[in-house]
Amino acid sequence: MTLGTKIAWDDTVLPFQLDRSDMRGRVARLDGVLSGVLSQHDYPAPVEALVAEMALLTALIGQTIKLRWKLSLQVQTNGPVRMIATDYYGPEKEGDPARIRAYASFDRDRITDAPPFQQLGAGYFAVMIDQGTDMQPYQGITPIAGGSLADCASSYFAQSEQLPTTFALSFGRSSEPGVPEHWRAGGIMLQHMPKASPFATGGGSGDAGLLEAQDLIGDDAQENWNRVNSHVGTVEELELIGPKVSPADLLYRLFHEEQPRVYDAQPIRFGCTCSEDRVRQSLSIYSAKDIEKMTTDEGTVTADCQFCGAHYVLDPATVGFEADNDKG
Repeated sequence: MTLGTKIAWDDTVLPFQLDRSDMRGRVARLDGVLSGVLSQHDYPAPVEALVAEMALLTALIGQTIKLRWKLSLQVQTNGPVRMIATDYYGPEKEGDPARIRAYASFDRDRITDAPPFQQLGAGYFAVMIDQGTDMQPYQGITPIAGGSLADCASSYFAQSEQLPTTFALSFGRSSEPGVPEHWRAGGIMLQHMPKASPFATGGGSGDAGLLEAQDLIGDDAQENWNRVNSHVGTVEELELIGPKVSPADLLYRLFHEEQPRVYDAQPIRFGCTCSEDRVRQSLSIYSAKDIEKMTTDEGTVTADCQFCGAHYVLDPATVGFEADNDKG
């Protein structure tokens, strides 16, 4: 696809509400975020596409959680792509950007020319929310099913949250003269207003999953759900990704009869939380004997961040619960 240059609404999530039909949703546009995520690894094209889709879902779903909360999505399968993991860190305060990171684990010699979703085998799609210190983490899972990761996310919301949810996503490499080819993504997430859910706090396409929307919202709301989904079905790929159609203009084009109400956009950035202190903390459960087994021939303990590629080199005497803290 050929697209224009980066513009103001790239790397943002725009929350909205449809007053007439009692629904809420988000529109996301990712550009530099995907570059940050994908440039850390040499992924085959099908793996890049899966990570791009997962990052887009993470941005759309993550915007619904509270400030300072952490959302994690994870796919585990027995296929060529064994795992995809993403994290969304809510902004520290109003006006700050949220941060996303992602990576995939895969068997390169098992990757085929089949469509990206077919690189996944049997497994599960998991959603985890860390609500902070002294709060019980939330977790829910659903089997890998349907024809896309968006279908898996829709099934999760239908089964675990009792929320009819639909997605329309578009992602791929963009190019233009004089600009290096890079990934862009855009999408819409639409839900009935939640009554009680961890996701009740936020300002290709999927369906409502294995449960029908009518089973979740009743006959009275079914007509609204069908009507709004028919509008979503008319969206075009370039409308989702941009850059000529702004998110607000897209919402008006799709939902002007539904009385759309737009809230402040949430900026998104690529960001990793790894640090030497966190590496030391993760190693603090090991004895000196265990640390000795981890020590390289060069006499160091090393660790690599799967998300951002950071490489840490530590003195083995300064790590583990028997460490000499004076050397740290």
